Amino acid sequence: MAVSMSDVARHAGVSQRTVSNVVNDYVHVSPATRARVQASLDALGYRPNTAARRLRTGRTGTVTLAVPTFQERYFADLAESVIAAARARGTTVLVETTGGRHDLELELLRGGGEVLTDGVIMSAVALSRSDQRGKHPVVLVGDREPGSTIDHVGIKNREAAQAAVTHLLDTGRRRILLLGANNGPRRSYQLRRQGYQAALKKHGLDVDPALIVESEWTTAAAADAITRTFADLQPDGIFAMNDSAALGALRALQRGNVDVPGDVSVIGFDDIIESSLSTPSLSTIAPLLDDIASTALDLLEEQLDEDHVPQHRMAGYELRVRESSAR
Repeated sequence: MAVSMSDVARHAGVSQRTVSNVVNDYVHVSPATRARVQASLDALGYRPNTAARRLRTGRTGTVTLAVPTFQERYFADLAESVIAAARARGTTVLVETTGGRHDLELELLRGGGEVLTDGVIMSAVALSRSDQRGKHPVVLVGDREPGSTIDHVGIKNREAAQAAVTHLLDTGRRRILLLGANNGPRRSYQLRRQGYQAALKKHGLDVDPALIVESEWTTAAAADAITRTFADLQPDGIFAMNDSAALGALRALQRGNVDVPGDVSVIGFDDIIESSLSTPSLSTIAPLLDDIASTALDLLEEQLDEDHVPQHRMAGYELRVRESSAR
């Protein structure tokens, strides 16, 4: 038989209203009482009646996650993190892709279309700074400029890219090629390029325009770009704008019998699963996706508060050094 709030109240020696206040995380409960009720909840194995709660609050218990595509592994990894974080909160995630189309992103931002969930978490690539959301809760994740009127969870792109290039410099590399310039999400490549330039400047090196190589952020395009340019440029390090491009660079270098990391070190960005499985394994920057997911869900919850002020929060990252840049 399911444990009820009245069962918990009797066990804890408090009123049923107090149990309800603890279950619903209301603030007006003393720490000692909250601890006693929580102990009873745990001891009895109480599980909230989510269906009844949704009827009371008018909420669906679902959120929408919108990403541009699943052809980039990063977005699949992001979806996994959001789904796991939501599941821990008793929330279901509905996932859809926008293809990076401005009209579809704008429709979701304004709460139109088929949005029948409690809110939207969106990785947008086409929205402009002037686009405004409707009344439906929305959180943007990724590279949106701060200062907008929309809640946003960002990645420290400039700082993380600088850390990646600094790692290459600290291992003695000096001719570091930037792979994927002027492609991908505009804000992403701008910030990552700035981080690349900042690392070189801090080490007293000038930026060589010839080492800034344009390429789409795909394995095939990056492999082709390295095949075409490597012999002439002779870099001793490569910082790729994402892991897909970095894996393309590794493929091209292997085909050219170039020793990695003996002759050239390679580092990417995103820490997709393939980066740890490649030969050699790929060094990379790992955005903390679990941090992004939980923060985005927190902001959706906070938007239910009428006094909520839109916020810009930054998630962490880690430098993960593997075989492709180990010295």
